[in-house]
Amino acid sequence: MEKAAEIQAKIREIEDAPGVYIMKDDGGKIIYIGKARSLRKRVSSYWTGEKDIKTRQLLSHVADIEVIITRNEHEALITENNLIKQNQPKYNINLKDGKTYPLIRITNEPFPRIFRTRKLVLDGSRYFGPFPSVQELDITIELIEKLYPLRKCRGQLKKRNNPCMYFHIGRCAGPCAGKITEEEYARRVDEVIRLLEGDTTQLQADIRAKMEDASARLDFEKAAFFRDQLQALALFGETPSVLANTNPREDYIGLAVKDDFVCFVVVRTQEGRILTKQVFRSPVFEKEPQEILAEFLFQYYLRAARLPEKAYVPLDLGADFRTALGERLEQQINILVPESGKEYETLRMAVVNADQEMRISHVDGLVQLRETLGLPSLPVRIEGFDIAHLAGTHTVASMVSFFQGRPDPQSYRRFKIKTLAGDERVAKVDDFESMREVIARRYSRLVAEGESLPDLILIDGGKGQLEAALGILRTLDLGDVPIAGLAKLHEELFVPGKTDPILLPLTSPALRVLVAVRNESHRFATTFHKLLRDKELAGSFLEKAKGVGKKKAAMLLTQFGSLEKIMEAEAGDIAKAGRISVEHAAALKLFLEDEIGEEENP
Repeated sequence: MEKAAEIQAKIREIEDAPGVYIMKDDGGKIIYIGKARSLRKRVSSYWTGEKDIKTRQLLSHVADIEVIITRNEHEALITENNLIKQNQPKYNINLKDGKTYPLIRITNEPFPRIFRTRKLVLDGSRYFGPFPSVQELDITIELIEKLYPLRKCRGQLKKRNNPCMYFHIGRCAGPCAGKITEEEYARRVDEVIRLLEGDTTQLQADIRAKMEDASARLDFEKAAFFRDQLQALALFGETPSVLANTNPREDYIGLAVKDDFVCFVVVRTQEGRILTKQVFRSPVFEKEPQEILAEFLFQYYLRAARLPEKAYVPLDLGADFRTALGERLEQQINILVPESGKEYETLRMAVVNADQEMRISHVDGLVQLRETLGLPSLPVRIEGFDIAHLAGTHTVASMVSFFQGRPDPQSYRRFKIKTLAGDERVAKVDDFESMREVIARRYSRLVAEGESLPDLILIDGGKGQLEAALGILRTLDLGDVPIAGLAKLHEELFVPGKTDPILLPLTSPALRVLVAVRNESHRFATTFHKLLRDKELAGSFLEKAKGVGKKKAAMLLTQFGSLEKIMEAEAGDIAKAGRISVEHAAALKLFLEDEIGEEENP
């Protein structure tokens, strides 16, 4: 009550002016940023009238509010966008779920590199794309390497006496060994950029002139080189993504809102052809569709490698928005709301796609989960845990993370259980103690680092495993974090405070989400367990060879990864990795060939 009274008092002092409001939690962390034409009216509206569950969840964490008064709504829009980009607040739109199409990046270095990427680094690098598929992009890079070989080594260029293998096969210019000057290299990069920008006609003419000149000088080797370039350039012109760079592009943005979720579909076209379709999903809370769309466009185009000439949207965002977006991007995009014609039909297709993506997503399952478990908000982030062992040996744990009902592999974690440490060959079975350890390690770290907690924790197991995990959460003062256990036999769902399990229908969308999390955590745990077990078996096998003990066997497996890779390696490399003599390394190769070579398929 005291906190609420302080906030109400602060609201009464807010001016009736345009600006940005910033909501913070107890730790001073920014959790939401918004803009308003009237700060006092907008901020006070959060504490008046009935609110949906998402808004109540936000307000329960608000401990302080700050405001930034701006001269007008236009300035407020730009300030809001800058602050959201800097702080990534939990309750603002998050574009993480969107599929990122691959790009070609040319680095900003004295001797630039060219490679595939999905991330934009604002360091002066040039980007081209997006490409509809990795395969198409790789074909493009391969053709470029044939036409204009650049360097392939990463990081700062180091001087060498002899260039690498790629130089000798014609895939690197060899700047490290002084095989090309910086000026000539820069001209080569310029030609690559011209190529990616679609200027193939002039390039063909230039190369043809060089070929004819070389032939006239009887420099047939050089003439053959230019002939090969012309042939590769002819193939390059057939690549659809490269052709697509020659004319202005148009974007069509569809959106669909359901419960606390929004789904955007961006369809990029050129000359009436669809180039790419991108899908983004994000939780939203208490915003009008126009505000949601405006926030999305700011985030999306600030990350874009290349801006379209026109963007067609289903809602009018006003002149102030168009001006603010243009100033922020330092380039104008013509934002249009079509009412008829082919542009209207294409936009309608994008909206239909957004509706379809919303239907096939797991939103229904997340909504049903919230209702079934009485959660304070949608379980946007679910973390699932499982334990794996073989008769009590090599006990490991897995943690998988689902974001908006879909796997988020980059957030997965795996753990070797330490509380049962000792000789791994001695069986020690204690799933409850293992679960306590992994929960303690995971969430004590999140608390210490001030990281966000999941909306739901799912344990693979029944009441015993659930109680073990819940006990640890309570010792960490996290007893209010939602948690449940899913037992395999009858898909029984156990929750704290209830003796009997919840039995959801097998067709339930909520159960499908939980089963997906549980099965993925089980798969990830068993895969890790098998990896450790296979590594130990391989280590034990290596120890039988002369001159190889337990420590050296471990070093060899760390370096090569498998017995097969060791068998394929040169004796000198084996000797270096295992710190054994070349004689012992040669003997080890013979030993492996004798023992496992015959098992390979003919």
